[in-house]
Amino acid sequence: MTKEECFYLGTIVSKFSFKGEVLIKLDTDEPEAYTNMESVFVDYNDNLVPYFILKSSLHKSDLLRVKFEDMDTEDDADELMRCDIYLPLSELPELEDDKFYFHEVIGYTADDINYGKIGVIKSINDNRAQPLFEIEHYGKEILIPVNDDFISKVDKKNKTIYFDTPEGLIDIYL
Repeated sequence: MTKEECFYLGTIVSKFSFKGEVLIKLDTDEPEAYTNMESVFVDYNDNLVPYFILKSSLHKSDLLRVKFEDMDTEDDADELMRCDIYLPLSELPELEDDKFYFHEVIGYTADDINYGKIGVIKSINDNRAQPLFEIEHYGKEILIPVNDDFISKVDKKNKTIYFDTPEGLIDIYL
């Protein structure tokens, strides 16, 4: 399994007990969707290694308390501190009509209510507090915040996102 075939779920942030349990900080809006997993992939020394889960439960809001198979001591848990956790893309829960995962919309056409087709979504920059659609428009880049107020429709069948951007936003880039 490669990272390209997976999605990032979270990071192991601390030990929970002297019996090898760990806490995973989940990067999701729905942590409860991940309480019954059988296994995960741990990014250990740049390799995705499968780890089987004996038990797990939510701890506070976005932390998952996990007991992995064959991890019985604090030293075992120390080995995995700060390791990222991944799941196969096939494990992503289905989303409602106008909801999407960032990786899904790469390559979608971007269409604005005032400008028509404005380009193709090349990536989503989520390294900031406000994620941004990066749209290629005839060699130029248009940035549109990932914001429900700006997205009027997501057409997965035709791979198009329809935007209703504030006046002047797209003009900045043209």
